[in-house]
Amino acid sequence: MGCLYNRLREYSRSDYYGFHMPGHKRQLNMLGSEPVYSIDITEIEGFDDLHHAEGLLKSAQERAAKVYHGEETHFLINGSSVGILSAVAGVTKRGDTVLVARNCHKSVYHAIEMNGLNPVYLAPGFHASMQMNTEVFAEDVKAALRANPKIRAVVIVSPTYEGVISDVEAIVGAAHEKGIPVIVDEAHGAHFGFHSYFPENSNKKGADIVIHSLHKTLPSLTQTALLHINGKLVRREKVRRFIHMLQSSSPSYILMASMDSCIEMLENRRQELFEPYVRSLQALREELQALKGLKLVWTDRCDPSKLVISGEDVGLTGKMLYRILLEKYHLQMEMAAGKYVLAMTTVGDTQEGFRRLSCALSEIDEENRRRGRESLQKTGNIPCLPAPDVVYNSSEIEEMLEHFHETGVNRVEARLWRDSVGYVSVEYAYLYPPGIPLIVPGERVSQEAADMLQWYYEMGFSIEGLKRDSYIEVLAHG
Repeated sequence: MGCLYNRLREYSRSDYYGFHMPGHKRQLNMLGSEPVYSIDITEIEGFDDLHHAEGLLKSAQERAAKVYHGEETHFLINGSSVGILSAVAGVTKRGDTVLVARNCHKSVYHAIEMNGLNPVYLAPGFHASMQMNTEVFAEDVKAALRANPKIRAVVIVSPTYEGVISDVEAIVGAAHEKGIPVIVDEAHGAHFGFHSYFPENSNKKGADIVIHSLHKTLPSLTQTALLHINGKLVRREKVRRFIHMLQSSSPSYILMASMDSCIEMLENRRQELFEPYVRSLQALREELQALKGLKLVWTDRCDPSKLVISGEDVGLTGKMLYRILLEKYHLQMEMAAGKYVLAMTTVGDTQEGFRRLSCALSEIDEENRRRGRESLQKTGNIPCLPAPDVVYNSSEIEEMLEHFHETGVNRVEARLWRDSVGYVSVEYAYLYPPGIPLIVPGERVSQEAADMLQWYYEMGFSIEGLKRDSYIEVLAHG
């Protein structure tokens, strides 16, 4: 057996419990007991072709559309990222202006770069004490559309990685008044609409394109996602063309079977799956709300399946709390951020898993709250990013780099973060997860961005997208 396979098998037999994706939590066997290799095929007679679906796969996608209240639904076997790339490319043409929430996933920025688009950024709300982005406001969308009449599409993420939900219906209403389509990255909301404890999904709120990651919050294999198209503002054939262009020409039948099984569960076993999960989740949230030092972060516009736990009042950064939970209690969180950790829950979780998390957090709470904020004072606070100063769009930066390469004239230099302030970046810088860029090619590096990179680096976070630690490549002329 290969080293990776052996490592995976060893991990699956350990006592580590995952409060992270995929949503099946290694608990639900959707595909029976057959060895995976025995059901791995290609496009052969009787099994349809995803890129020209006429039979089995056409029916499966139609059933998914019905279950999710979408007019047209496509299976994605390259994750939500390929859906976002296809959606953005499908509703724009090269050089168009798009309104983009600044807390969107990096795949949105990649779509902007690939298609030569001009972004107008929409700043979400900001939870200052938690240093966490919140919702996008419909009034801000209206204002941006008034100020930028060239906008041809709106892209938002709801819910966010941490579960913050925007008023999609109001945002859609504002955009539709101008005849502009709205793309909702609802990757983390694939479970929406299947129990009254959770919100309805964005298909029912009028969004033109909605992307769901089945694997994030439901029992489906990693890389499985859905793209839904609604209404008349989207050129559907163009979106379909990009889906076929960007997805693998050899889609995995195992992944597609996983999606089909997940949809079947949602259609026929919804109550069986969600009722016990919701009861257990409500009980867990009540227990965590009783913590005295650790804090369960919650607003009226949050997805209750996401558990955001702050260690600020007991002197713990998110990274510190993450390491304690992992190393002492063998509980793997989805993400550590500046002042909190994120635990993802799904219908795949067990009561035993919830009990372990509750007990661990209670112990940590008791052990650390006496120290209060003393140790946190040493870490300082995370700076807040200002609105980005976009000097060039990312495709223009790419053209410059190509020109430099062809002419042999190098106009790029690597500068320490602290020395890069005021210069135009030619690199992305982001934390993963969640994959939201702190700096995008073509933006002028702000003092706050440089300070934030330094803060995360000193706190032990991995900064991705950059070629060298502590350096960022910028245009030499500033």
